Amino acid sequence: MPDELSVRSKARQSPLPLPPGAHPGVNGKLSIPRTPQTVRQLLEPVQGGLRLVEKQMKTVESSVFAPLADAFVELIGSGGKRLRPGLALLTAQLETPIANWANQPQLTALAAAVEMLHTATLVHDDVIDGSLLRRGAPTLNASWSQGATVLAGDHMFARAALFAAQTDNSQVIHIFSNTLQIIVDGEMRQLFARNEYGQERENYYQRIYAKTASLFSAASEAAGVLVGFSRLQVAQLKEFGYHFGMAFQIMDDILDFTGDDRTLGKPAGSDLRQGTLTLPFLHYLRQQSDAPALVERLTSARLAAEAGEPEQLDQAVAEAVAAIRASGAIDAARDEAVDFLDRAEANLSPFPDSRIKEALVGLCSFVVHRSN
Repeated sequence: MPDELSVRSKARQSPLPLPPGAHPGVNGKLSIPRTPQTVRQLLEPVQGGLRLVEKQMKTVESSVFAPLADAFVELIGSGGKRLRPGLALLTAQLETPIANWANQPQLTALAAAVEMLHTATLVHDDVIDGSLLRRGAPTLNASWSQGATVLAGDHMFARAALFAAQTDNSQVIHIFSNTLQIIVDGEMRQLFARNEYGQERENYYQRIYAKTASLFSAASEAAGVLVGFSRLQVAQLKEFGYHFGMAFQIMDDILDFTGDDRTLGKPAGSDLRQGTLTLPFLHYLRQQSDAPALVERLTSARLAAEAGEPEQLDQAVAEAVAAIRASGAIDAARDEAVDFLDRAEANLSPFPDSRIKEALVGLCSFVVHRSN
């Protein structure tokens, strides 16, 4: 893992890791509007580019195996917020607006590569977790064998690499390949860290950097490279994506405790049920005077589930979710997310005020307010 994950800020008493040379943040907390805009509103300046990205992603060669081609188009068509490609296209315009996206094939190829890589990781995640639903909809894993689903994910990884190569920029290709390596490393770490109740929070930060923040960071950094920003500006954009992505995943982990089937498309506490320990739980565990008893309760319930009695685990997780909701753990985790977003906003300081910059700050607000 990169050294940035073990570096601590000397300027503040904070448990949050900072990459080398990262801005220590600004005084106070992020200014969060009471009525944040929707993602679509915030991504309005890049909708033309995103339409080209969608078209590029859905293009399938006639030689592709027909069931795979159908599944591929369906997976891409299921959409999502398109936040990662949107972030790449927004950051590329921080100095000069782009009027005609058809004249920016390298940027749209980068955005397609980022989103395709993200989608491929979701396909593989569903196999690893045995997930039959994602956001309330059946996964490919629900209808295909595990082997076939893995191969479909591999196909998407290959397509992502092809799009990255279409940027015709060796530095961007290097960023992309390095990010893919980091993501796989993070998935392995998460898999082997399941049910490790004694793990340090630093392990959690490493995992969410690799799993989520690394791709946001790559999207904003590579966009800066393609449009020719200075080395300092590119470094700030890399850090912006890192801080934004860390906050995004922390909020995602909070929603796993505070959401419900309707908003999440899955039961609350799904991560804990699978043994993936996230920031709200780690905060809660360290607040307990008798933490070993909680660990024993969850461990016994898990063993019972493995023996064919899942009801005990369901009850133990439900009790833990209710207790975490009633504790200060959610607020503590949210404070860390806002702190990361505070730093993300500070990373935009080298760029002039503009509609694009306002949209990026608005996305930070969206991260805190989102419900799914």
